[in-house]
Amino acid sequence: MLTAPIIIGILLAYILGSIPTAVWFGKFIYDIDVRDHGSGNPGATNTFRVLGKRAGTIVMLADIFKGMLATSLAVLLLKFNLIEEQNLVTSKLIFGIVAVIGHIFSAFLNFKGGKGVATLLGMMIAIHYEVALLCIVVFLITLLISKYVSLASILSAMAFPTFLLFVPRFQSSEPLLVIFGFVLFIIIIWTHNKNIVRIASGDENKTYLVKSSKKEQ
Repeated sequence: MLTAPIIIGILLAYILGSIPTAVWFGKFIYDIDVRDHGSGNPGATNTFRVLGKRAGTIVMLADIFKGMLATSLAVLLLKFNLIEEQNLVTSKLIFGIVAVIGHIFSAFLNFKGGKGVATLLGMMIAIHYEVALLCIVVFLITLLISKYVSLASILSAMAFPTFLLFVPRFQSSEPLLVIFGFVLFIIIIWTHNKNIVRIASGDENKTYLVKSSKKEQ
């Protein structure tokens, strides 16, 4: 049931998710709109390419934080007895998903935005930090091997519901978590459809976490 506190939480989560960190940071600090360079995507990955590792890291951490903060609005509502404890996970999922949607369809960028991976990670950390940390490991290993941020994002998103389903330690009594995991995996696939095509054709940009003394072709 949509109560007034839930509706207000949804609006706040959307506004938090909509904050275009990459665009605002690039403009205010570097006087550069990252949308005019690189892939044109207003997200952390393109910020790494256009403005460098320091700027990219700041933007990525900010996007992760806004996902965590939006999802954690549910905890605030619980603290003030505005929702019941059995509705905590559901409320977290609602607020987190709304924040990711806000990042993808930002109200500050004419309902255009980034791909939502960092915001999604923040949501996952707020919901289940242990599985989220494992997903980060999957992301880093995939990136080190493939050099493709997009592929690493897709596989790490797929890892979330997989761990919840098949690893006894992480199996949850909340089936909604697993459903959420697969829904978000589908969203990540959808937002990365062009990257998938470029990977298949060999045209996708590569990202090197560790610089090699020998240039890769």
